[in-house]
Amino acid sequence: MGDLFLVRHGETEWSRSGRHTGSTDVPLTDHGREQARGLAPLIRSLPLGAAYVSPLRRARETAELIGVPDAKVDADLREWDYGGYEGVTTVEIQRERPAWFLFTDGVAPGPPDHPGETPEQVGERADRVLAGVETALAGAEKGVLLVAHGHFLRVLTARRLGLPAHDGALFQLETGTLCRLGTEHGRPVVAGWNIRPND
Repeated sequence: MGDLFLVRHGETEWSRSGRHTGSTDVPLTDHGREQARGLAPLIRSLPLGAAYVSPLRRARETAELIGVPDAKVDADLREWDYGGYEGVTTVEIQRERPAWFLFTDGVAPGPPDHPGETPEQVGERADRVLAGVETALAGAEKGVLLVAHGHFLRVLTARRLGLPAHDGALFQLETGTLCRLGTEHGRPVVAGWNIRPND
């Protein structure tokens, strides 16, 4: 079975400042573009059979810069809908809700077009993505690449490993990095995490 490769988009102004960035379509910073370009040699070395990308600009730009401009857009790869917490940092949220934790508590309701998602709803999207790539991975020597967002890819990793969505909290994921989910004795495993060009 081929491996599943994950790339979190490069740095943005909001990711650098810790603001929750779901639907807000912020661009990469210059450093974020540099991070993405740095991954290009690693991506070229991967045995890829297919590539998919979030519809959001920061992910699509990352896909182009790492050398997969023809990645197929999949709306289910978009970031967590943070609802009322869009653009707000964890520190700011915890001033009013000291024990708040995204992966267990979810978000405050937002406007009708972005009402927010529970961890379980994000997990359902991740399950749909995984079902879609399963056919491409099964019996294939080539892998599948997903270019998307930090919190969503953390939930997807948990679901790939058979864990509940909230266990995405266990997988810290940095901007502009590559991760590899492989198998060992037929079971999904984390085979590489937060890989950078000089690792």
